[in-house]
This record gives sequence, C-alpha cells and structure tokens, in this order.
Amino acid sequence: MRGTLAAREARLAFFMLAPTFIIVFAIVLFPVIANFWISFKPVELGDLRPPAPVVRERIRETPQESSDTLRIRYQMRNSSRDVTLTTVTLTDNLPTGVTLATNEPRCEVQGNNLSCNLGNWEGGYRENLELDFTVDESFFASAADPLATVPNIRASAPNILTNFVFTLANFREVLSGSEFWPTLRITLYYTIFGTIGSILLGLFAAQLLNVKFAGQGIMRGLFLFPYVAPVIAVAFTWAFLLDPLSGSVNALGVRFGVLGEAVNFLGQRNIDINLLGLKLQFPLALTTVILFEAWRYFPFAFLFILARFQAIPQDMYEAADVDGASPLQKFWWITLPQLVGILSTLFLLRFIWTFNKFDDIFLLTGGAAGTKTLTVQVYDQAFALADLGAGAAVAVILFIILAIFMTIYFRYAPEGE
Repeated sequence: MRGTLAAREARLAFFMLAPTFIIVFAIVLFPVIANFWISFKPVELGDLRPPAPVVRERIRETPQESSDTLRIRYQMRNSSRDVTLTTVTLTDNLPTGVTLATNEPRCEVQGNNLSCNLGNWEGGYRENLELDFTVDESFFASAADPLATVPNIRASAPNILTNFVFTLANFREVLSGSEFWPTLRITLYYTIFGTIGSILLGLFAAQLLNVKFAGQGIMRGLFLFPYVAPVIAVAFTWAFLLDPLSGSVNALGVRFGVLGEAVNFLGQRNIDINLLGLKLQFPLALTTVILFEAWRYFPFAFLFILARFQAIPQDMYEAADVDGASPLQKFWWITLPQLVGILSTLFLLRFIWTFNKFDDIFLLTGGAAGTKTLTVQVYDQAFALADLGAGAAVAVILFIILAIFMTIYFRYAPEGE
C-alpha cells in the first residue's frame, strides 16, 4: 500500500513539475543543444536564408484587339549558387479571355490557372520563360490587368541546418588556426587575473568598511557604483580618460612628469620596461582591460565578503587580543579561515562569468592590441567572417573548458564549502 501511494505521489510530483522542466529546457537547454548541433555543420550566415526559386513577371507584348497576342515573360532564377532545387513549380492566375498559344510541354492552363512543372534547378540556374496567349473580347470587357496577380513559385531544397550530415571540419579549422591558442592563453590570463583582482579589491574594500564611522552608508553606496552603472557608460568613460590625445590620465601624467609621453593604454599591445637590466615586454592593453574587469566587478565580491565579515563572532577577536595577537595574525588565523568558503564560491562564479565575458573587452578595445578572448573570437567567426559553424565550435570549446574547470573545482574544493 505504501509503495502504491509513493508511486502515485511521485507521478503527481512529476506532472506538477513538468511545466518547469519544459520551460528550463526551452530557455536553457535548447540553445545549448542548438549550439552543439550547429558546431558540427559547415553553416555560414547566408545559409540561414534557405535557397528558394525567385520569379519576376513582365509584359513583353500587349494586345490591342481581339485575337492579338499577350506575351508574358517570367524571369526565374535559383537564389543559391550551390544548392540544387527540386520539383520547381510555377503557378499564376491569368485574366479572363486568354488562351495559351505557346507549345510549352511543362505548362498547362485550366480555367484561369496557369501551372508549370519546371523540374530541378542546379545552383545558379536562370531562365526566361516566355508564354504567348491569344486574347478574345472578354479580355477587353473585363479590363483585367495581367500583372494584378503575383505568380507563385515553389521548390524543395535541402536545409543544412536540419539535415543529419555532420562534420568535424569546424573544430579542425578552429584548433588548427593560427590565432586560437594565443587567444586561449590571453583568455586564461584575462580570466585568472581579472577574477583574482576583483576578489582582492572586494576583500580590501570589505575590510575598510567593516568598521563603523560617519558616512559609512554613503561609502558603501559609492563602492557599488562600478557594478550597477551601465557597462557601456563606464567603458566609454575609461576609453575617454585613457585616450592618448585628449584623455585626462595622459594629460596629467605628462604634466607632472609621471609619463614621458602620452601612452595609448587601450591601443598599444606591449610596452618595453627595464627590470634589473632585463628588457621585458609588458602587455599594456591586456593589463588595462584586466584592471577594468577587477574595478568593475569588485563590488560583487565586496558585498558577499562584507556580509561574511559581519557574521564572524567577535569573541574570537577578543580572545586573540587577550593573547596579544597582531592585526596581521588575527587576519591570517581568524578572518581568512572564516572566508575560505565565500572566497572559493566567489572565485568559481567570477571565473565562469569572466571567462564568458564579451561586452567589456569589445567596448574597450574590440579585441585589438592583444586583448582578443575566445568570446570575441566567437563573434568574429560568426558575424565578421559570417561562419556560424566555426563560431559555434569556439563556443562549444568554451563550454568544454568551463566544464573541465568546474569538475576540477568540485573535485578538489574543501569539503563542506
């Protein structure tokens, strides 16, 4: 009896949750599955519009009296230069009082309806089909316009998006390309240092505001500004401030002797620096966008860390004071162990979001000067080069890398955190 009741409850729960499953599939899983599907197909942007026959109707000879000829030309073509169209048919509604006079075995007239079976068309096929019609008095009595009706032309064509032909050509093209591995390396630099930078800034800000003082609420609100401000506004603000010609940073740096000359922070790939007699190339533009990433998203870490700070029992700090612990010792032995859980969670979330970040870099540099990440490469492949299959392949590689990272993270994360 209990087993039967439990089975009924399970079925009821399934039916009640079915709408949720459908919505989650439609919103989350379907785009992922569609991206995987496209990644195994050589799809270009032009393939989104399926090949179709095109027709244009013209009057080549107009009758003046009964028994004259009405000549209609149908200018037809295959919209695709590569794909073959099959079972092409043309239909048109003719005016009253016309009789087909041309001996065209592909066409016939029943009543006022013209129908033509035009067979198969190879890619790039074109044809001008001219048909002569003899008119009688009823044609002039009806005063009908032969072009009043639009001819209808149809055909069957294979759809590259829905067929079951798959290939690994997109992945071979991406992985063997000259820019994929450097782009992956830049993406990892940008993700790791941007994530660590935002968490460290958030930790520092939370430490500053974890004490009560006048204006504490105002300061907390100001610290949230980079995160809540529109990304397009803050990105263009940074681009304006760092502009080598009219930016305030370069103007002040040159005026006070900090900079010898104006520096193109967002457009210069590398800058030479001397360190203990060694000449090194410093990735200037990449470092600038990493600093922007850390500055823009540190408020997210700041909020979570500050909330965890306020949950730490004060008795632990009071006991440490009695034992004569220094502020650094209290931070290292009390504060930091209490923050391990939230810091690991923040690192996971920020790593995933930064790895998938597109708009920040695209607005600041467009991926130029050594700042192209894999997300920018997805955009370039899919839209700049019109190769949707290659763009989807890069997106799948992104997904696989993140899946590997999350597997490692959950495997080796501290138990219970």
